[in-house]
Amino acid sequence: MNVSVERVANEATIKIQLPAAEVNKGFAKAVQKVAGQVNIPGFRKGKAPRNILELHVGKEAIKQEAFEIVANDCYRKAMADEKLIPVSDPSVKESTFEENTDMELVLTITVKPEPKLGEYKGIKVEKTEAVVTDEQIDTAVEELRKRGAKMVVAPDAVIMKGDFAIIDFAGTVDGEPFSGGEGKGYPLEVGSGSFIPGFEDQLVGLKAGDSTDVNVTFPEEYFVKELAGKEAIFKVNVQDVKRKELPELTDEFVAANSQCKTVEELKADYKEKMQKHAEEQAEADYERALVQAAVANAEFEVPEIMVDDRISQMIEELKMNLENRRMNLDAYLKYTGMDMEKLRENYKATALENVKTDLVLDAIAKAENIQVGMEDIDAELANIAAQNGADVEEVKKIISSNGNMGLLLANILRRKSARVVIDGAAK
Repeated sequence: MNVSVERVANEATIKIQLPAAEVNKGFAKAVQKVAGQVNIPGFRKGKAPRNILELHVGKEAIKQEAFEIVANDCYRKAMADEKLIPVSDPSVKESTFEENTDMELVLTITVKPEPKLGEYKGIKVEKTEAVVTDEQIDTAVEELRKRGAKMVVAPDAVIMKGDFAIIDFAGTVDGEPFSGGEGKGYPLEVGSGSFIPGFEDQLVGLKAGDSTDVNVTFPEEYFVKELAGKEAIFKVNVQDVKRKELPELTDEFVAANSQCKTVEELKADYKEKMQKHAEEQAEADYERALVQAAVANAEFEVPEIMVDDRISQMIEELKMNLENRRMNLDAYLKYTGMDMEKLRENYKATALENVKTDLVLDAIAKAENIQVGMEDIDAELANIAAQNGADVEEVKKIISSNGNMGLLLANILRRKSARVVIDGAAK
């Protein structure tokens, strides 16, 4: 087999020549394979002569099977010999394929980019100082009070943002009621943004017993297509107004609602935990910025197909996460007012950044001759098992059966590459 490769950026044209003798071997394999798949009266499966087989399935079927066998075998060998990593399926540009004739095959593929690395050691980026303010601690304490709040009826109270208005409502579009447009005794938190934009604002200033007409327009991207962009009128009656009554911040309250015994102990505990979290976040942001700088210093183009594939992977992950929460993708799209095209567009920038980062980290691994050993794999499997409360061997079995062992190795390799960037940063 003779192979030549012409590469322009990430596109490669592969020309393959194969002697007639090898082509004929492919035809022989095709005859054997097809014969074993069909039943021909008067012959045991796989034992019919070729001329009888061709009368039964047609010569073209034999030729097509032979081409698949020969072309796939040549393609795999060419990829291995030329050390090319395809990121797209091959496309046949030209072919000469006949029995007793030398094969000439021209394929085009998109191959994995090889980034030209820039500076990835000695990078300097600013590290944000982790500071926790008294205001942040007070906000956290206030959240604890809010969790212990009680809803109480506020007689004669004028509705303000943050209040719960207990309302009856009935909506119409063009004078006609619509599905889901009516409710009785609905507890609406005014200012939460849970109703149509503009609805809640028109309740501010009302009191229990008041009635009003609320005029709104459904968003253009509203998930119910029949209502999108339509003007609606809701007749609203306010049954009651309820307001949050926060408990007093005392040592007794703290002891009953936390693991601390006093207010001062609670604040000190919050400060310690928040400071630790802030330091961890600052460190993670610093390390991410270093890797992003290394990616920005590299020169390469990312094939569109790699971005599309990553978007598909992200959507598949979203689908699995939704299913784990007993939801589905269709319902999610309706709720967010998106279609699949819009969802893919929203993911595009993140997908591109992720692919670029992976490619640069792979290139650093190659440049630094980074290897993944069994101890790295064992540590990773143990970590996954610990996070999920599972047995290590069970985790290994699941990853292997799902065909994700290669992804596991790639993730380990890239983390080790990232450490090269981080540990080599300018101080």
